[in-house]
Amino acid sequence: MSILDKMVEDGDGRFWGFLGCRYIKGSKQEVQIALTAGEHHTNSMGIIHGGVLTSLMDQAMGMVATAAMEVDSCVTTNLNVHFLAPMRQGELIVTSTVLHQAGRSITTQSEVRDASGTLGCMATATFRVAKARASGR
Repeated sequence: MSILDKMVEDGDGRFWGFLGCRYIKGSKQEVQIALTAGEHHTNSMGIIHGGVLTSLMDQAMGMVATAAMEVDSCVTTNLNVHFLAPMRQGELIVTSTVLHQAGRSITTQSEVRDASGTLGCMATATFRVAKARASGR
């Protein structure tokens, strides 16, 4: 089982499941996840809450960072978010890729688009290895 599959399998009872995330595909270079955003994901203006969008991007970037570094886990050390267009209820697709990797740190980028392809927000983040893989795996 790949580290990405394990993260998804373990995620149902965690924040991943609480948000309603779905895994689409992943590799060491790119991870895609999705969310069918509902009313409970909106703020008082009726648009998707910025915290939901940020959480989605942080999740997907953490997944690609973990896969790329071939570790059991890593933690976010820096996260920059740019909100570009309001996102509404419906299908949201999050795509995250690796920008740079050096030693125990990795920098990633992410974007959230709606079903029509509108870019709602983008982010960059840096992660640091929290737990290296045990030898023999």
